[in-house]
Amino acid sequence: MAAIVQPFWKRKTLAQLTHEEWESLCDGCGLCCLQKLEDDEDGGIYYTRIACKLLDLTTCKCTNYENRKNYVPDCIQLTPEHTADFHWLPNSCAYRLVSEGKDLPIWHHLICENPDAVHTERISQSGRMLSEQDVNENDWEQHLIFRSN
Repeated sequence: MAAIVQPFWKRKTLAQLTHEEWESLCDGCGLCCLQKLEDDEDGGIYYTRIACKLLDLTTCKCTNYENRKNYVPDCIQLTPEHTADFHWLPNSCAYRLVSEGKDLPIWHHLICENPDAVHTERISQSGRMLSEQDVNENDWEQHLIFRSN
């Protein structure tokens, strides 16, 4: 009887992943590319439906991923070295889940083999976001959608 091989995210640490494996963990929800507000009193991170100017509002993919730092200097690049900082990522984020020793959700494309499941299950904000270019920064509080815990 052949041994069952565990998927890479179960048998490797984030630091052991190849570049391709790391990138494939991204579920394509685009939530990390939404503008966030931090509560000065308790440090809570609140997500808005205001998207980075480079995020495609339908596909939830960066329109210039390779060069994004040139256009958005404060874009946060997720890396295995910074997993302790992943607490601000949504609970559904594969990077956060794997860093916490949890499995991927059933709708994740590596499980269901459907890259659109993140949208059909309404995990992403596809079709419900606004571009940061269309909303005055003073009005962002009017567009809060959830708090990261």
